[in-house]
Amino acid sequence: MTTGGDVPHLPATLVGRLERLIFTHRTAILVLFALGTVLLGATAVHGLRIDTSFNKTLPLRHEYMRTYLDPRVAEFRGANRVLVALIARDGNMFTPQFFAAMRRATDEIIVMDGIDRTQVQSIFTPNVRYLEVVEQGIEAGNVVPADFTPTPEHLAQVRDNIRKAGIIGRLVANDFSGALVSAIVLDTDAQGRPVDPIRVAHELESRVRKPLEGNGIDVHIIGFAMVVGAIADGAGSVLLFAIITVVLTLLAVRVYCQSWRVAFVPVLCSAIAVVWQLGALVLLRFGIDPIGLLVPFLIFAIGVSHGVQKISAVSDAAFAGLGSMEAARRTFRQLLAPAIVALLADLVGFVTILLIPVQVIREMAITASIGVGIVILTDLVLLPVLVSYVHFDPGYHARVARRQHWLARVWHRLAGVTRRGPALVVIVLAAVLGVLGWWKGRDTAIGDTQAGVPELRADSRYNRDNDVITSKFSIGVDLLTAIVDSQQPVCVSHELMTWADRFGWHMRNIPGVQEVITLPFIARIAAAGWNEGSLKWRSIPREQSQLTQSTRYIETSTGLLNENCDVVPVLMFLTDHRAGTITRAVGAVKRWRSANPVAGAQVRLAAGNVGVMAATNETVEAKQLLILVGVFAAVIAMCLLTFHSVVGTVVVVLPLALVSVLVYAVMALVGIGIKVSTLPMVALGAGIGVDYGIYLFSRMEEFLHEGLPVRVSYERTLRVTGASIIVTGITLAIGVATWVFSPLKFQADIGIMLTFMFLVNMLAAIVLLPALAAWLIHPEGLRTARAA
Repeated sequence: MTTGGDVPHLPATLVGRLERLIFTHRTAILVLFALGTVLLGATAVHGLRIDTSFNKTLPLRHEYMRTYLDPRVAEFRGANRVLVALIARDGNMFTPQFFAAMRRATDEIIVMDGIDRTQVQSIFTPNVRYLEVVEQGIEAGNVVPADFTPTPEHLAQVRDNIRKAGIIGRLVANDFSGALVSAIVLDTDAQGRPVDPIRVAHELESRVRKPLEGNGIDVHIIGFAMVVGAIADGAGSVLLFAIITVVLTLLAVRVYCQSWRVAFVPVLCSAIAVVWQLGALVLLRFGIDPIGLLVPFLIFAIGVSHGVQKISAVSDAAFAGLGSMEAARRTFRQLLAPAIVALLADLVGFVTILLIPVQVIREMAITASIGVGIVILTDLVLLPVLVSYVHFDPGYHARVARRQHWLARVWHRLAGVTRRGPALVVIVLAAVLGVLGWWKGRDTAIGDTQAGVPELRADSRYNRDNDVITSKFSIGVDLLTAIVDSQQPVCVSHELMTWADRFGWHMRNIPGVQEVITLPFIARIAAAGWNEGSLKWRSIPREQSQLTQSTRYIETSTGLLNENCDVVPVLMFLTDHRAGTITRAVGAVKRWRSANPVAGAQVRLAAGNVGVMAATNETVEAKQLLILVGVFAAVIAMCLLTFHSVVGTVVVVLPLALVSVLVYAVMALVGIGIKVSTLPMVALGAGIGVDYGIYLFSRMEEFLHEGLPVRVSYERTLRVTGASIIVTGITLAIGVATWVFSPLKFQADIGIMLTFMFLVNMLAAIVLLPALAAWLIHPEGLRTARAA
């Protein structure tokens, strides 16, 4: 039979040795932790950096990314594009002021570090040309002539050139109210160093938007670099809400512990774990990605969750009359095994995320795993040592007694859930919620659920810029590029040109595809131009010389073909990058290429930023179930090793499974998609959520093995650890609930998810776990299982 002071799941000799090692070297441990905190803190302050790279977001093993990274496709990738739109407030771009601003914007972007100068396009760049057939032959030239001056005659000429160049909707607004500068951000600079998109965003703000906005002109900028820059600029709000969370946590723990000294210990240990984690990242030459800014808080939350359990046990021991040293040592013995199992469950939750082959997620997983490893040290070593130095004031016993007296009535009533009638009601209700959650959870989108950038608020500067550009132009940055890859030059093959033309026409008629641009479309226009502009001739010529003539003046700088014309991109500009829009467009490409095979050529997916998003969404969809299965398999294995009971494992894991199902339903209800930033939280929530059940059942099991009925065992468990579980759940939920007010939408979304998981995991452990125990466990059966 197990007593409250024994540890049934670890060898007593091992526990005894660890206890003596830690508590006989308290001063040395405190000195080491103090030195480590100072050194790692200084390292973090001076060396921690925001680490952003577009390539880190690529699922490199995916089929689409093999196309994207193919050297033959390099000039057509176009995923890391920025668009700078200048819009005349009076709706007329043909003014000297507008053209002066447009010229300056183009010049500034061309000379900007990190920009591919060869692919900058605007009405002022020489790679944007018009072509027409006149009586004397072919006439071609730059849209804005080299001798341009902003006179009425030249402005009228430029208007005509814009029409002849076919750039309305692409580089010039459909209503002639503004124009675009399109540019590609390089992955690496001339020295081979990664280009920092945050720096690019800040330069666009300081060198283009700031000096040009005003005087009747508005400047709107969108693209990946601007998104990262906006998120990085919002990092201050993450720090602010982190401070708010720490303060709220300290206040809540103080209310529960009835002592500032005691409350300060778990909060301090958790903060130290975060400092060590950030310092360790610098030593490992890691940065922190904007999407991973919230990982340190998760480490803090894990530390507080486990720390409050320890403090609760210490308070219980102090209330029983033990001194601080004896209370700390007893708590160490009692909670060592469940703490190790629970922390390993947390660690497994992070490690399973490594299954997603996207560098930014893997770095997040490594960062979090380092943090959990440090929490193991602070929770199992530093916290007991600090508590052993805490001296309880004379009124502490009386305050705890009043709290215990008031809570005793609450625990007695709550223990009623272990009666078979109420327990059956709880189980049936949980089953109904599980079915409804599963049904609604099927609607959870894989990817983004909103237009614009869902990581930012709808009224953010970026999303307002995006709305203006997509309303004024026929294109945006949401580009899906399919590659026509041929064994022979496409330009001289009527069959291949017609095949690519039919493909482009098919995609132009897919809902969600705003515009399609490809070589055959331009060739048809050129063919008509060679025949006095007659629409009857706007087709792909069958005669070899005419076909060659129709593509002769289309240069590689247009981005519509490579030098050998054996790689021809089909550029599809989508209305947005919602999950449904991407799935529909990609599905249409796959169905068309399957139904229309041609010898010697193929349509390959995919380049463009939407191609990257499609690959990421498909990778997340393929891995999400595997990750959850991995988390639950590991949790089940650890529970079996800990409790040596299948029934005990079931009562811990089932509430966790219910919450995981309900999380998907909540995501579907509030419009949060499963993507790079949210899938890790679902997995981590499962790892963190199991802590409640492990701590609760480990205590309840001790009382059951004393031969006590389930109801009495549960009521005594609530008196020891129930309050700490409830306080932990509520405290952490209140802390992350404040994130709803963050200017960063992705932080608000994760705040909603974590608030739900912290609260509902706590409620499931407090209500559903004992209800299951009432029907599945009795003292003799559990004792028999343990003996076996």
